Amino acid sequence: MSTSPARATAFDVLLRIEQQDAYSSELLHSSQYAKLSSADHGLATELVMGVLRWRSLLDAEIGRFSDKRVEKLDVEVLTALRLAAYQLLFLNRIPGRAAVHESVELVKRARKGSAAPFANAVLRKLAGSTRAAEIEATECGSAAELSRKLAHPLWLVERWVRQFGLSRAQQICGYDQHAPTAAVRLADAATELELRHDGVDLSPGQLLASARKVRAGNVSGTRAFAEGRVAIQDEASQLVALLVGRGARILDCCAAPGGKTRVLAERNPDANIVALELHAHRARLLRKLVPANNVEVINSDLLEFKKGAGFDRVLADVPCSGTGTLAHNPEIKWRLKPEDLNQLHQRQVAILRAAMQQVAVGGMLVYSTCSLEPEENESVVDEALSGNPAFSPLDCRLELEHLKAEGELVWKQDSLLSGRFLRTIPGVHPCDGFFVGILRKS
Repeated sequence: MSTSPARATAFDVLLRIEQQDAYSSELLHSSQYAKLSSADHGLATELVMGVLRWRSLLDAEIGRFSDKRVEKLDVEVLTALRLAAYQLLFLNRIPGRAAVHESVELVKRARKGSAAPFANAVLRKLAGSTRAAEIEATECGSAAELSRKLAHPLWLVERWVRQFGLSRAQQICGYDQHAPTAAVRLADAATELELRHDGVDLSPGQLLASARKVRAGNVSGTRAFAEGRVAIQDEASQLVALLVGRGARILDCCAAPGGKTRVLAERNPDANIVALELHAHRARLLRKLVPANNVEVINSDLLEFKKGAGFDRVLADVPCSGTGTLAHNPEIKWRLKPEDLNQLHQRQVAILRAAMQQVAVGGMLVYSTCSLEPEENESVVDEALSGNPAFSPLDCRLELEHLKAEGELVWKQDSLLSGRFLRTIPGVHPCDGFFVGILRKS
C-alpha cells in the first residue's frame, strides 16, 4: 500500500523544514504542490501545521513508548512518528490504523526500512494513549506546565509569564496552537460581492471596518485573489500600515512581501511611495503584489539608501523574531534561541536609526515589529532616540483616535495601548502580536 499524496507531501515538507530551515507557508504554497487536489492540500496543510504547533508534546508522547531517546532518532523516522502521533492524538476523523500504517510506509519510503518494526511498535502503543485535546483543555499552574501542555519552549513561556502574567501567557500559547481565522483586505465592494458569489463566506473585521474575516471558502483559489484585488493579511498588520497615515512622500523601508505597502498605496493614491527591499527576488514579488503606479520598488539596503531626509511618512517594519506570529509560523518557536534576540536588537537599532535619517522635518516615522519581546520593541525605540533630540515619541493613542473618528477602528482602543506604544497580543486580541512606536521629527 502506497502512502496518500497528502501524507507524503506533509512528510516531505516537514523534512525540508527540519533540514533546510525552510518555512511551511512558502513550501505549502509552492508550485511543487500545486497539482494536489483541494482535499489533499488541505490535509497536508493540517498535518504540517499540526506537527509544528505540537512538536514538543508529540515528542513527549512518542518518548513514553520508545526505548530510544527521541533526540537520537533519525530525522526521517522521527518525522514519520510525529505525523502519526498528531493524527492519533488530535484528528478524530482519521482511522488510527491508517495513520500508523502510512507512517510506517513513510519510514520505508525514506530508505529507513530497518526502523519500520520499531516505528510500528511505538505507534501501536501510542494509538491507545489519551487524546492531547483533552490535555489542552486543562488550566496550567506554572510556566513549566504551560510549556509542556501547550507545546512552547520553556524559556519563551517564562519570558511571557514575567512580562504578561501566567493567565495572559496561557492566552498567547492557546492562540498559537490553532489555525487563526484568515483576514483579508478588499479592493472595493464589488470584489466582496464577487467573493461571496464564489463561495467565500465573509464576516466584518474585528479590529478594522475595512477588513473582513473568512468564515468559509478558499480565497486563494478565486479570480479576485489571482488578479490582486484581495489580499490575505492579518488585521494587526493592516492596522500598522493605517497608522502611517497620509502623506505626499512615503518610504516603506523593509517592504516585502508588500501587504503594508499595498495599504499605503490605497490610502495615498496621489503620494509618491518608495518601497525598499534588500533581496532582489523579494523585490520582484513585491512589484507583482503592488502594481500601483505611484509605488516605486527599489532593490536596496536601507543602510545604503541615499535619497536623503525628504519623506513626510516613513514605515520601518523591521525584520524580527516573529514571536507574535506563531499561530501562522509555528516553526519559529523551535528555531529561535534566547541569544538571537540581542543580535536582532542590534540590527533593528541600526535600521531604525537609518530610517530616521530619511524623515523630513515635521514628518512621522512608524517603527513596528511582529514580536512580543521588549528587546525588539521598546528597547530599540529608546536606544534609537537616545542622543537624537530631533525626534520625540508620540502617543499612539492620538493616531488610534484619528482612525476611530474616521470609522476605521472598531476595537476598543485602550486595550491596544501599552504606555505610549501600541501592542496587540495573540489571544487577547483577535490577531497576530504587533508592536508600534511612533516618532515625530521637529
